Amino acid sequence: MSIARNLAELGKLLSVDHGWPAAKAFKSYRMTESDRTALSARAVDLLKVFPPEASGAAMMSAALCVSLEGRLSAPVYLVAGTLTVGGDPIIGNRQRFDGPGVFASSNPEWDGHVWAMVGPYVVDISIFRIAYSGTGPASLARHVLSTFGPNKGLYVDLWRNTGRVGLGYEPQYVLGNDEVTALMQGAYRVMTQAAADRDEAID
Repeated sequence: MSIARNLAELGKLLSVDHGWPAAKAFKSYRMTESDRTALSARAVDLLKVFPPEASGAAMMSAALCVSLEGRLSAPVYLVAGTLTVGGDPIIGNRQRFDGPGVFASSNPEWDGHVWAMVGPYVVDISIFRIAYSGTGPASLARHVLSTFGPNKGLYVDLWRNTGRVGLGYEPQYVLGNDEVTALMQGAYRVMTQAAADRDEAID
């Protein structure tokens, strides 16, 4: 699917839960230096406290969205869909799914990808975590290592530029506020348990 078609599809998806004004506004946003700094700071904080396993990608993305509320000059939306490498689906399968049913859970069992959109910018806090985990798709790991190298934490890029690095983000569902909150509750439990495990290891 082309970037233009993806943008049009995302606009339609945004309008369902957030209205047409929100769908139109996200296209015109340009990230400022202060927004970029705030985004990086929140991502670094989350990556420190979230456990390194790849399985909590949706919860980590939700936690980033919640942590950015009121800190940026544009709204942040959580998007679910398919991640591609070189045009081939790597996480997700492009098939329709029941978004409200999947994301009614705080820890959904779903094989697709979840990322944030800040205006026309893809903000993906989980792609490198998945790629480096050793349990994610091998083709994603190879691509990330050859394209970006090791020890990366957050991927931010204009949506139209993602293809230049071989990535594709195909939206299928935009989460509503209640669904983001449910994922955040799951993220809180994961982070709390991780903190307890670290304290126990120190003791």
